[in-house]
Amino acid sequence: MTIPTTFPNPNYTGATAASSTSGSSGSGSAAGAATLGGTNFLTLMLAQLKNQDPTSPVDSNQFLNQLASLSTVQGITQLNTSFGALSTSLVSSQALQASSLLGHQAMVSSSTANLTANGSVSGAIDVPQTTSQAVVNISDSSGALLRQINLGAQSTGLANFSWDGKLQDGSQAPAGQYTLSAVFNGGASGATAATTYVNGVVQSVTMGAGQTGLTLNVSGLGSVPFSGVKQISN
Repeated sequence: MTIPTTFPNPNYTGATAASSTSGSSGSGSAAGAATLGGTNFLTLMLAQLKNQDPTSPVDSNQFLNQLASLSTVQGITQLNTSFGALSTSLVSSQALQASSLLGHQAMVSSSTANLTANGSVSGAIDVPQTTSQAVVNISDSSGALLRQINLGAQSTGLANFSWDGKLQDGSQAPAGQYTLSAVFNGGASGATAATTYVNGVVQSVTMGAGQTGLTLNVSGLGSVPFSGVKQISN
């Protein structure tokens, strides 16, 4: 009998066994698959140790290396299982947190704003540096300037603004979509454009799959990825 002197590879995950049968009506074959796990590996290892050639015993370094490899494979398997459970838990937690956003104000980066009948629009502009003056411009779809809101001197950060829906002459603007733009006094560089943000009510939340993530349906702004929300408020 030939005695094996090497250990099985603990990274080996499968083996195929086949058997065949024959009868009076013809011949057939059946195949099955079996997976070798950690217990099978240890069983084979102990059998090889018991039947090793006394004149050529198994190298102890190889024995230890195989045990270390087995431990690594089992550790990775357990880690994958733990990450799977963690992922499920995070999705459930995210869904619970998302439901609490309904009815809240979400501030989203947008260059347009939807004005309802006799309504108003609120938002903010992002001022990257202290300025002596910041201005929000409101235009119609053709680009005609309808209203300017002077925010005065502002420090670095978000500068809130509110448009009451009135035109420059004090008359009420009709309901519809308007274009927003903002500039601030950049010192020697003159007027510099600033990013505009608009507030809207979170009407619904969608849990996406994969990299889609969480999506908010914000009134007047449509579907917005959660990563695009600048601020949540009551």
